[in-house]
Amino acid sequence: MVRLSDLHEAEAEHLQARADAMPRIEPGVWITPKPLAESTVAIVSTAGLHLRSDAPFTLGALDYRVMPSDADWGDVVLSHVSTNFDRSAFQQDPNISFPAERLREMADVGEIGGVSKWHYSFMGAMPAPQLFEDTGTEVGRLLAADGVDVALLVPV
Repeated sequence: MVRLSDLHEAEAEHLQARADAMPRIEPGVWITPKPLAESTVAIVSTAGLHLRSDAPFTLGALDYRVMPSDADWGDVVLSHVSTNFDRSAFQQDPNISFPAERLREMADVGEIGGVSKWHYSFMGAMPAPQLFEDTGTEVGRLLAADGVDVALLVPV
């Protein structure tokens, strides 16, 4: 991970100012979840992933794409629009941005109860996360309807 101290001073100041301008999100009410070995897990990624048959993400997109758990990696496209986004890790191992295979491995050995049939991908690089409130709430309802107990958030 790149640290601000690794960047040119102007870029570091720009990114720090953007981070400082983001609204603080207070933690919600704590709940005691069931054990992971009994939990169904879904992925929510901000890598801008979608199936080839889906419309690509666009700059400033607030929508999401539904990703089937058994998607063939050859059918998955990364349309993240940020020029600062390094695609090389995804090209080497898609599980970096969307660890579906790792979840299946964990389910196979009983570390998690199961893998959701559906996962979700958003476009990252959004400086105003509060704009995702409506679609985030919608995805939360979909996850609950699918019996998902744990959403693995994979910020990219």
